[in-house]
Amino acid sequence: MGCGKRHDTEGCVCDILKEIVDAQNDVTDDCNSSCEQSINELMGDVGGNSLDTVPVILYCKDCKPFKGFGARRGEIGHIRESFIFRVKEVDEDCECALLELLLDPTAKDDKPESPTCQKTDDLTATGICITVDLSCFCHITCLPAIDAMA
Repeated sequence: MGCGKRHDTEGCVCDILKEIVDAQNDVTDDCNSSCEQSINELMGDVGGNSLDTVPVILYCKDCKPFKGFGARRGEIGHIRESFIFRVKEVDEDCECALLELLLDPTAKDDKPESPTCQKTDDLTATGICITVDLSCFCHITCLPAIDAMA
């Protein structure tokens, strides 16, 4: 994905994240990005089902996938980690985003070594949210839209 004139800000990753949030919240917006297929699936343009999330993988400026960490309330000592996120919010200035870790609850190991080791069959929202600085990312990969809120 290149950062061309189609983007509103200098941060194309932020622009994509904003589009995903808009699509997830409104399910009415259209997109002109490399994640267009996933957003179209979410909006019902492809398949017309109850999808509510475009899972994303973000890449740091060193080209390594970003892994987020967190714990559920009441589960102190059980840190979960994921390379795959649901975008919850993006601030107006594209500086920060609130991401929710997505995990497959049937996976035996919730400590993936790479995105290719993380199961995506039954990704679900975890309620574990982290805030990230969007200036740290240079690439985004969208996975097919899913129903993660079930």
